[in-house]
Amino acid sequence: MNARTLALIALSVAALIYGATFTIAKEVMPQYILPYGFIVLRVGGAALIFWIISLFVKQEKIERQDYKRIALAAFFGVCLNMLTFFKGLSYTTPISASAIMVTAPIMVLIFSSILIGEKIPLRRILGVFIGLVGAVLLIVYGNASDKQGANVILGNFLVFVNAASYGLYLVLVKKIITKYNPLIFVRWLYLFGFLFVLPFGFTELTTAHWQEMSTSVFLKIGYVVFFSTCVTYLCNLFALTKLKPTTVSVFIYLQPVLATLFALFRGSDSLNLVKVGATLLIFLGVFLVTKQTAVATNK
Repeated sequence: MNARTLALIALSVAALIYGATFTIAKEVMPQYILPYGFIVLRVGGAALIFWIISLFVKQEKIERQDYKRIALAAFFGVCLNMLTFFKGLSYTTPISASAIMVTAPIMVLIFSSILIGEKIPLRRILGVFIGLVGAVLLIVYGNASDKQGANVILGNFLVFVNAASYGLYLVLVKKIITKYNPLIFVRWLYLFGFLFVLPFGFTELTTAHWQEMSTSVFLKIGYVVFFSTCVTYLCNLFALTKLKPTTVSVFIYLQPVLATLFALFRGSDSLNLVKVGATLLIFLGVFLVTKQTAVATNK
C-alpha cells in the first residue's frame, strides 16, 4: 500500500469521525457545558495527549522562526477555527453546520490565490461564486422549525467563518509540516492553541454542570477530545505531508452526507428544501473548484 493510499484512508477515517462530531458535540452543549468552556477542555485535553505521545518519538528542535508560523497556524487552525465552530453549532443545527463546512475547499482556493499567487481559471471563479451563493442561502434561510428563538443566522455565519479559518490554516501549514515529525509539530500547535483559547473559555469551563453529567455525557466529551481532535488532526497532518491542501479539503464534502445520516438517525435534525438546494449549490461549486486539481495532479 503506497503513501497516497494511506493518506486517502486517513482522510476517510477523519471524515467518518467528523460526521458524528456535529451531533455528539451538540448533545453536550450548551446544556451541560457552554461552547467556549468545551473548547478549552477539548484543546487542553488534546494538548496533554499530544505531549505525552510525542515523548515516544525522536525529539526534534523547532527552528526559532518557525515558532511564529506555528503560533499563526494555531490561531487559525485551533483557536478561531474551534471557537467559531462550537459557538456556531450551539446556535444552528448539525446538518446546516456540516453543509456550510463544505465551503472550505473554496476558501483554500481563494487563500492560495492571495497568499501564494495561484491563478484562478474562469471555471473555478464560477465555482467559487456558486458555492458561496449556496453558503449564503443556507446561512440566511436554512432555519429549522425547531430552532425558533435561537440565532440560527449567526450560528451559520460563525460556522462559515470556521470553514474559512480552516481553509487558511491548510494553506499556512502546508510548508512547515514537512519539516518536522507530525507529533512534534502538533504538540506545539495545540499548546499555542490552548494559550489562545484559555482566556475565552476559562470562565465557562468553571461554570459547567459537572454534577449533572451522566457517564454518557462524559463519554461524548471524551469522543470529541480524543477522536474528533487527536485522531482527526493526526490523520489530516499525515495526509497533508502526502497530498495537496486542496485535495485534503475535498474530503470535507463527505461530512454533510455522514453528518446528515447520523443526525437523522439520532433524530437531532431534519431536512427541508432550502437545506437540500443550498447544499447542492455548494457541492456544485466545490466540484467546479476542485475538478481540475484532481485530474491534473497525482497527489
